[in-house]
Amino acid sequence: MQKFKSVDELVSRLKPEEPFYCIRKKSIQIASKTFQNKFPGKILYAVKTNPHPEVLKTILESGIDNFDVASIKEIQDIKKISTKAKCSFMHTIKSRESIRTAYFKFNVKAFALDTKEELIKIIESTNNAKDLELFLRISVSNEHAEIDLSKKFGALNSEAVGLFRLTKQYANKIGLSFHVGSQCMHPISYTKGIAEIGNIIKKTKIVPDYINVGGGFPTIYPDLVPQSLDKYFEEIKSSLENLKLKKLPEIICEPGRAIVAESGSTIVRVNLRKKQKLYINDGTYGTLFDAGVPNIVYPARLITNGRVISKKLTSFDFYGPTCDSMDYMKGPFILPNNIKENDYIELGQLGAYGLTFRTQFNGFYSDNIFEVEDKPIMSMYDQKASEAFLVA
Repeated sequence: MQKFKSVDELVSRLKPEEPFYCIRKKSIQIASKTFQNKFPGKILYAVKTNPHPEVLKTILESGIDNFDVASIKEIQDIKKISTKAKCSFMHTIKSRESIRTAYFKFNVKAFALDTKEELIKIIESTNNAKDLELFLRISVSNEHAEIDLSKKFGALNSEAVGLFRLTKQYANKIGLSFHVGSQCMHPISYTKGIAEIGNIIKKTKIVPDYINVGGGFPTIYPDLVPQSLDKYFEEIKSSLENLKLKKLPEIICEPGRAIVAESGSTIVRVNLRKKQKLYINDGTYGTLFDAGVPNIVYPARLITNGRVISKKLTSFDFYGPTCDSMDYMKGPFILPNNIKENDYIELGQLGAYGLTFRTQFNGFYSDNIFEVEDKPIMSMYDQKASEAFLVA
């Protein structure tokens, strides 16, 4: 992968006609080390967030060797880089073929479920294996999440008690898990999830081997500024203490966005300006899906290339390059008022889901990926303190 000191240097030298994507490895290392040093348990990186080989390799080299996977392809991606890395199949709905392949070909022991039917599939597909680690995912409130994941997954409280008892009979080790939703904006959601787990423990008298608090840890966007991650970690620690268990189970989390979001940028070029509408060469069918559907506002900056930039800032909407009118990003994206055709814009916080949502609709597709060494546009990590983690 070609490396540049900065995005500005890259644009100056290449003057690209197509959009391109940048990866900052140091940003990944800082986020990874922060979780390893401050979260009270084991970290499983959620591969779906960004499965690029360089990203996965950087995460492994940073010390995380456990991965939350949702498909055989994701398992294969991990095993290509490290055969020793542990994969946990935390998708609660899997085909029998996927379960069988994961267990017998890739030695995956950990599987999630939220129904009796899925439990039966796992048992039968592994030939009644005696070494399974089974995680019952329960449904919890997603009220503080920007993207609600509670409608599709999770056993209801009324079902969870019986299912937990049943699952215990077939598990070598058993876990309880939940997910507070993507980009969770308040740490109290984890308190509520852990309290639900506590209720199940009290009713069943079964203390799990694992408590998995899932993902949902946030990153920072111009219109979404969460509390510090320290607040989230403190909330989780105090909530676990409130369970008042004689011996605390092993604690697990599944961060994705919080580890990789800051590492990625997309650089786009303006094809046309219509007043406060900018028509750019990437969009919702490319790396900018989240800017269209959940309307996430990415930090934006004009790459000057040495020209004079207006001090007056204007709010812009973006339109992508396809012929589909849904290829629209409301923003607002705040940029200098004198922006014009052929100007380049860097959009930050695209390390999460930017690469995974790309399509080839209308033939617009770019796989130009480079490494840069400059800092992200926005960060919720204390750079000096975080760099100390890298040295330690």
